[in-house]
Amino acid sequence: MMDTENKQQMRIILYILLSKIPQGRLATYGQLAKMAGYPGLARWVGRVLSQLPDDTELPWHRVVAASGRLSLPQNTRGGDEQRQRLRLEGIFIEQDRVKLANYQWQPDAARE
Repeated sequence: MMDTENKQQMRIILYILLSKIPQGRLATYGQLAKMAGYPGLARWVGRVLSQLPDDTELPWHRVVAASGRLSLPQNTRGGDEQRQRLRLEGIFIEQDRVKLANYQWQPDAARE
């Protein structure tokens, strides 16, 4: 079992990665978990993001499921806010999905 200090360190790493997702780009829960060094913990990423304060400046809305599906349901405050923010960033949403091929953040590709 992980101790509290380790869990807090994991969160900090996740927050740093989350803050780097550029406007108009998306990451998946699993992608962030893997980049943070915790492959297989996509659900943990989702849980941590769900606990962010309402007034956070972290771009939580740029994280979607591996299928491109928006995880937060429509007609909920968080779900509607996510859709609005993504549309304002130029991301096209169709049937509650986005095309990751068009929008997925590829930080390694940017360095080449």
